[in-house]
Amino acid sequence: MQLVFASNNHNKIKEIQLLLPDSIKVLSLEDIGCFEEIPETADTIEGNAILKANYVSQKYGYNCFADDTGLEVEALNGEPGVYSARYAGEQKDANDNINLLLLNLKGKPNRAAQFKTVIALNINEKQTLFTGIVKGKIIEEKIGTNGFGYDPIFVADGYSKTFAELSIEEKSIISHRGLAVKQLVDFLV
Repeated sequence: MQLVFASNNHNKIKEIQLLLPDSIKVLSLEDIGCFEEIPETADTIEGNAILKANYVSQKYGYNCFADDTGLEVEALNGEPGVYSARYAGEQKDANDNINLLLLNLKGKPNRAAQFKTVIALNINEKQTLFTGIVKGKIIEEKIGTNGFGYDPIFVADGYSKTFAELSIEEKSIISHRGLAVKQLVDFLV
């Protein structure tokens, strides 16, 4: 089976392909000739995943799936949430985002947070959603060089290392994206 993953984020594509069985081949947006930026204008994580999946299905005619992920910090009323990628501005710089988040959390004792991924699957003209959530906390400084986004400051409950200290294989087993992809795989096979 071939499915388009509505992303050109090579880190995400690599992470997803590792989680899928060999029977499912993932094509990127680049692979299908889609080079435009798909608008993410919804005000929810679910809404953005649906927008991206629908865009690919309607414009290119492929069975596909899309995800959107947000980091939701309790002390910041769920921020950055749907704006996680562009929290510090449209340049979507991970270091800028982390620095702003740490600044906004300065002096706040509650460091509880969760990563949430929603996958929208469009297959045979039907849509199904899958949600993965991992709870944890935000630490006070960046540790680790693996992963991407907020990984250097997020420690999952029950762990002592940040997501950026884990290997891609270790992270995939416990991550929000890994949990959502497992549901996707169970649905497809």
